This record gives sequence, C-alpha cells and structure tokens, in this order.
Amino acid sequence: MNNNQMIDILTIVLGIMISILFILCTIFVILKIKTRKPKEKKVKKDVTPKGQSSVSQSYIKQSIYKFMEFDKIDDNMIIQKDGKRFLMVIECQGINYDLMSGIEKNSVEQGFLQFLNTLRYPIQIYVQTRTVNLSGSINNYKERVDNISRQYANKQMEYNQKVRSGQYSDEELAKEKYELARQKNLYEYGIDIVNNTEKMSLNKNILSKHYYIIISYYSEEALNGDFAKDEISNLAFSELYTKAQSIISSLSVCDIKGKVLDSTQLAELLYVAYNRDESEIFNLRRALNAGYEDLYSTAPDVLDKRIKELDIKIEEEAIRKANEAVYSIVEDNQKQARLKQKEKELDDLIDQMAMTLIEEQEALIGKDISKQAVEKIRKDSKNKTKEKGGEENGKKTTERKNTKSI
Repeated sequence: MNNNQMIDILTIVLGIMISILFILCTIFVILKIKTRKPKEKKVKKDVTPKGQSSVSQSYIKQSIYKFMEFDKIDDNMIIQKDGKRFLMVIECQGINYDLMSGIEKNSVEQGFLQFLNTLRYPIQIYVQTRTVNLSGSINNYKERVDNISRQYANKQMEYNQKVRSGQYSDEELAKEKYELARQKNLYEYGIDIVNNTEKMSLNKNILSKHYYIIISYYSEEALNGDFAKDEISNLAFSELYTKAQSIISSLSVCDIKGKVLDSTQLAELLYVAYNRDESEIFNLRRALNAGYEDLYSTAPDVLDKRIKELDIKIEEEAIRKANEAVYSIVEDNQKQARLKQKEKELDDLIDQMAMTLIEEQEALIGKDISKQAVEKIRKDSKNKTKEKGGEENGKKTTERKNTKSI
C-alpha cells in the first residue's frame, strides 16, 4: 500500500469523526435549550405584580399525633382535639340472626327499634375485622399437655409399684388400670388437639369480626366554661358512662351483650386499626413487653438463652422417654402375668376342653361312655393336683432342712 493511499484513508476517517462530533454538539445544545424553557416559565409564574406580597411555601412535617387523630387514652376514654372531644367505645357481641326462628327475629327487630327510638344523641357503629392468631391458644394447649404427660408418668409408676408389691386385690388393680388408660387417652387427645390447632394456624384466612358502638362528648356541652381540664374529663366520663350503660341495657332486649372497653382494650383497638398487617404477628402486648418505649434495653446473654433452651429440651425428652419406658414395662409385666397364669391353669384348661369335646360328641359315643370318660378325667386331674401338692411340700421341707444345716 502506498503512502498516498494511507493518507487518503486517514483523511476520510478524520472527516467522519469530525462530522460525528459536530452532530453530538448540536444535540447537546438542543437539549440545553429545551431544559431552560420550563425553568423560565416557572419563574414567570412565580413573579408577582407590584404591591402584592409573595408568600414562600414551607413544607412542615405533620406530627404523628395529628396523623393518628387522637391525643391520648385516659380513664377508658379516647381524648381528641386537645381535650375538647372525648370518646367511649362499647364492644357488642353479635348474634346469629339467620339461625333464629320467625318469632325470635321479630323480637330482635322490635328490640332494635326500641333502641333506635331511645337514642337522643349521635352514635357511630364501627366493625373491625381481625385475623385470628392461634399462637396463644397453642402455647396454652402445650402447657396443659405437658402437665398431663407428667401426671401420666406418675400414674404409670404408681401402677407399676402396686403390681410389683402384690398387696392389692384384682379389683383395686383393675381400677388403677382404668385410671391409667383414661390418663393415656387424655394425653393422646391433647397431642391431637395441639397438632390440629397448629395446622389451623397455617391458614391465614381465619377472620373474626368485632362490633363497636362509639359515643362522643364535647367540652362545649358543659353549661359553664370555667371548668378545669380535670373537671371536664370527670364530667365527660360520667356523661359517657351513663350513656354507655343505657345503650347496653337497651341492647340487652335484643340478646346483644355489651361492655365498655378499658384503656388497654382501647389501645389494642387503635393498634389493630393502624397496623392491620402487623397486628396478627406482633400484637399490642408483645409490643409493650418489648420495651421500645424505654431509653435502653439489655438483651440476655446468648449462652444463658442456649442453656435455658437445652434445659427445656432435656426435660421434654426425659418425660417422653420415661413415659415410653414405663408403658413398655407395664405391658411386659401384664403379658408375663397372663403367661404365668396360663401356665398354671394349663392342665385345667386341657381337662375342661377335653370334657366339653366328650359332651359335644355324646350322641355318637353314648351317655354311659361319655359319663365314665368325664369322671376318669376328673379323677386324673385330682390325682395330679395331689401329686403337685406333695412335690411342693417336699420342696419346702428340703429347703427348710438346707437352711437349718446352713
């Protein structure tokens, strides 16, 4: 390739690069012009004519208390608007209207009409849907099952000791065995309940509805405005409490039971209302016991927690192993007792079966022969019992002689 050709190629490449650079510069300038135009428009809009004051926009973060729309919970009341409004909540227990008869439905409707006619002040009806959390029930069931398992282990040990001692009659042992079987059935039934409840807890669609009636009181309702805040709070409580009791008594005609929520229940109501998703996992009591409102918190040592968990596991495994061991020993002892009893009664059982067979075949053999055969079997059995008794007496005398010689 010649030098002239190389120079031509380089000039062509340089020209292409220059053209690309020119295109990029034009695009950059166009974008700059477009971004400047809206800013100028905004500035023109913000310009105020002479003689008018321009107000600067200031964005202030809302307080969390304003967002929650209540100041505090005090004396079984929700206080709003800096002590100007007081709320009291009544929880009502629902009734199954669809399963009622016609007469019962009419009585409920008439009672509800009477309730509405007696109202002389505004009320608010609030329905809250909650997901059912079964963790507390599962823990209670597990504690009860653990107690039942301990009682079952103790009962098995007592029964085993009574069987070994030989000081109890068959009736007493039968009663103890019945109690032991009852305790075992109760233990197995408790384990089944725990397993079924744990399976139900996996279903997130278990819901429950809670019905509430909310009544309010305003500080302006006081005749004189010279009351202090404490006096207004006392007046609000007395007024709301009398209204709540009248509502509860009028709803009792419809078989609807109601109660006034205390401060803790009001806090739980608001907590569920503001934390619908988290309330089923992290309820109010766990949140309060977590100590988030404290200045600092100290966690227990990891090794101590591990030791506690190991102690609990050791206790559970020990109880389970003791139950299995005692139950297997009791079963073995019962089998051995039945075996020994059958060995003792072996000859008698053989004789009884032989006599029954002869009696069944009496028509073929004949009455005389069958009677003689039965009498012969009875004589042989009596002779065997006498021989056994003589052998046992001989063994006893030899044992006594051996003990004396020793």
